[in-house]
Amino acid sequence: MKSLDEINQIREAKRKELDLRKNTNADTREKHILVCNGTGCTSSKSPQIMENFKRLIEEKHIENVRVIKTGCFGLCAKGPIVIIRPEDTFYAMVTPDDCEEIIEKHIINGEVVERLLCTDIDGKKAQKLDDLTFYKKQKRIALKNCGVINPEEIDEYIAFDGYKALEKVLTQMSQDEVIDVVERSGLRGRGGAGFPTGKKWSLTKAVEGDQKYVVCNADEGDPGAFMDRSILEGDPHAVLEAMSIAGYAIGANKGYIYVRAEYPIAVKRLQIAINQAREYGILGDNIWGTNFSFDIDIRLGAGAFVCGEETALLESIEGRSGRPRIKPPYPANSGLWGKPTLINNVETYANIAQIILNGPEWYSSIGTERSKGTKVFALGGNVNNVGLVEVPMGTTLREIVYDIGGGIPNGRDFKAAQTGGPSGGCIPKEHLDTPIDYESLKEIGSMMGSGGLIIMDDTKCMVSLAKFYLQFTVSESCGKCTPCRIGTKRMLEILEKLCDGKGEESDLAKLEQLALNIQKASVCGLGQSAPNPVLSTMKYFRDEFEEHAINKVCRTKECKAMAKIEVNEELCKGCGLCQRNCPVGAIEGQEREKRRVNQEKCIKCGTCINSCPFHAIG
Repeated sequence: MKSLDEINQIREAKRKELDLRKNTNADTREKHILVCNGTGCTSSKSPQIMENFKRLIEEKHIENVRVIKTGCFGLCAKGPIVIIRPEDTFYAMVTPDDCEEIIEKHIINGEVVERLLCTDIDGKKAQKLDDLTFYKKQKRIALKNCGVINPEEIDEYIAFDGYKALEKVLTQMSQDEVIDVVERSGLRGRGGAGFPTGKKWSLTKAVEGDQKYVVCNADEGDPGAFMDRSILEGDPHAVLEAMSIAGYAIGANKGYIYVRAEYPIAVKRLQIAINQAREYGILGDNIWGTNFSFDIDIRLGAGAFVCGEETALLESIEGRSGRPRIKPPYPANSGLWGKPTLINNVETYANIAQIILNGPEWYSSIGTERSKGTKVFALGGNVNNVGLVEVPMGTTLREIVYDIGGGIPNGRDFKAAQTGGPSGGCIPKEHLDTPIDYESLKEIGSMMGSGGLIIMDDTKCMVSLAKFYLQFTVSESCGKCTPCRIGTKRMLEILEKLCDGKGEESDLAKLEQLALNIQKASVCGLGQSAPNPVLSTMKYFRDEFEEHAINKVCRTKECKAMAKIEVNEELCKGCGLCQRNCPVGAIEGQEREKRRVNQEKCIKCGTCINSCPFHAIG
């Protein structure tokens, strides 16, 4: 158990010790080698990189150098990432074999290892993190500590003002004052719908009950989404602190984090954080001598997408099959085991402590008039800088794709972006300058969603994309209501017909009518939003749907049943890249000759299209 005085002593001592993490002019002889241990870098041997650094430091008897495990730095496309502080040198795509060179040149001799520096958008090497274009338009609030602290060390979290907001709440603020601050900040739920967070807290507090619960929805199931996972891996205490603040505000003494079991690193670090917080007396009975008691447990989900819906999540925590409940009553009135329950997602909670410490005016000054603060996106697909980004609300899609994301690989054109995953919609090229906020996205037929942002180039078929998301929805439907269970299957059957070259023009009207009926009649938000990807692609790419239905043509050749891959002789330079990359030897021609496709051998895999630097194959 640690008293408040002891917590503050830890904060002051550790803050001086860790000044070099953020201050490049830190007055210290010590160096910290920060190694990303998020899921992406871990899969690329970052734990082995850490072990190699530690072994070399010990073997060479090097003093004043520490190797630190961190969460995600964000620039996943360049991982594994190693940053050396205080000089802030940013090394990209580091391998275990590179460790000795970094130790010898950088740590011992003070020389930068030029070949490992990250290449920026302009092709130049960037020596420091802040020099990279990827970070220049970002503003980190929810990701404040990710890539900075060791997520498995509570003292490091405390050093960067961790649990200071909880202290302020418990010693200086009433429940209503806490809720008022959250309301005035303008924070809206980051799980998808954007419901005002303070209002949700207020509604839950107002309900009488002998027992209330605080729940964290960490069941992140959208394809390509990894925002919540990265926060839990890089800064788990931020979520624990925010849940404790929420518990105080609404009058709850128990919290649950519902996280999918497919996130083993996040689950492990969450449990370490909970154990540490209990050991310090930050979770448990009569926290810091007050009359407030609060504890948190983890519940593992089995990967059902529908459990991202709040009432299905509650059913799962209670031990039943994860199926949505009819609303009303809403969880604020009757949630977990029939008791008043507050549910927010990971990113929403990750903003709370900063709002308490910096004030609602500070937070509401960021973003747009109706969409305050920042938003974390998992940027993926056909973009150079795949990774985790956090930008102020109102940042345009163009800025995210080209300034932060580094543009489209291989000189291809931007075609569309899918926001909100299977519940979201498609944004075409003509809306590249749309501000990313709740209202603007809704106006063009998309939605914020939890934050998955998939970029597509001009090689992608939008009919096939719609089919992909419907396949996901059909497989993940809980089956409770007929519109979602049967309607989405009928929609998928029509899309499969179109992609197989067997569709008819009348199928397009049927597809739209089915989509509209499912939106109106499904029980839960996931069923109601399931047709969104289809409706938005049909709205902006109607010509592709008509080509599939009427002309039996897929312009991108992605629908193999209708594809005939050919070489444009005027564009072909005879370089032979397509021939060398073809997995079945279907490309024919001699060196420096224009190539041709043997249609009998061609399996329509598209490898030649993607490998041709002159866009001569299609």
